[in-house]
Amino acid sequence: MNTKKDSELLLDGSQGEGGGQILRSALALSMLSGRPFRLTKIRAGRSKPGLMRQHLACVRAAALVGNAQVEGAEIGSTEIGFRPGTIRGGQFEFKVGSAGSTMLVLQTVLPALLRADAPSRISIEGGTHNMLAPTSDFIADAFLPLLARMGAQVQMTVERHGFFPAGGGLVHVEVRPGPLQPLHLHERGASTGLEAIALLRSLPQHIGERELEIAARRLPLTASARRDLSAGFGPGNALVLKASYANVTEIVVGLGEHGLSAESVAENACRELRSYLAHGAPVGEHLSDQLLLPLLLAGGGSFVTGRPSSHLETNVAVIHAFGAAQVSIAPDQGNPQQHFRVSLET
Repeated sequence: MNTKKDSELLLDGSQGEGGGQILRSALALSMLSGRPFRLTKIRAGRSKPGLMRQHLACVRAAALVGNAQVEGAEIGSTEIGFRPGTIRGGQFEFKVGSAGSTMLVLQTVLPALLRADAPSRISIEGGTHNMLAPTSDFIADAFLPLLARMGAQVQMTVERHGFFPAGGGLVHVEVRPGPLQPLHLHERGASTGLEAIALLRSLPQHIGERELEIAARRLPLTASARRDLSAGFGPGNALVLKASYANVTEIVVGLGEHGLSAESVAENACRELRSYLAHGAPVGEHLSDQLLLPLLLAGGGSFVTGRPSSHLETNVAVIHAFGAAQVSIAPDQGNPQQHFRVSLET
């Protein structure tokens, strides 16, 4: 890995996806490489530019894990400087505040913790089910099993679910550092089931039943269930769709919100999953950008996905900017019209 530890890398936060992805990837890569960076124009194109609460939580978490010196770590800041030290394991507690995503904080620090000098146990309080962020279901059932196949030892427990706007979710994650093996994921393998689970807290049961009814109409389900969550912070609802295969699992989550009918929640989630089922590639849109840093830790790997998302392309650009690896995205020979092979080499 080309670290260039003495030179500060300048990154433009308005490029590519233009949101928090650049920040999170840069924090992770900086900790792994030891190279400091300065990020300007943070979320410049958003209606509220600069660091929001969940982005600030990611910066503060990375600063603790990476023993880093940080400039500009405050709400609304459009520029930060981050100078990492030595990654350390141990016990950490991170509070995002409100319903900010716990999973985005985990996504930021997990690569470094897999390279730490000791095992870690982290507790993160905030949202577990957020718009525009991976949910705890996705991380638990789609992402972490692939890390386990690569050799990672990561265990996650959801003590409380946290929904917008109250938040209050609480997750615990145990990480044992160690080497990872490359992953080559080119085919889904045989189907092993298609499930729908309706999560409800402090809401009428008929909401979940209506969502499951729509899912049963739109998808060839092999199982469905309603899960009533224990008391927590405010009401919440999510429809979790789980498509399992021999080599990969795809998770799609529809989130209930005020003013959106149960039928609309289910229809939207089913439409997204049906798109995944139709294109046939093993790696879905949201999993594709999240696999790059584990492949980097493993020293290489490849996977086949559908049309590249802006998040995937942004992650590739940040990896190249750090000189951490070479990543190529090219039409896959098996289905060049719909499938793309992503390969990473260090």
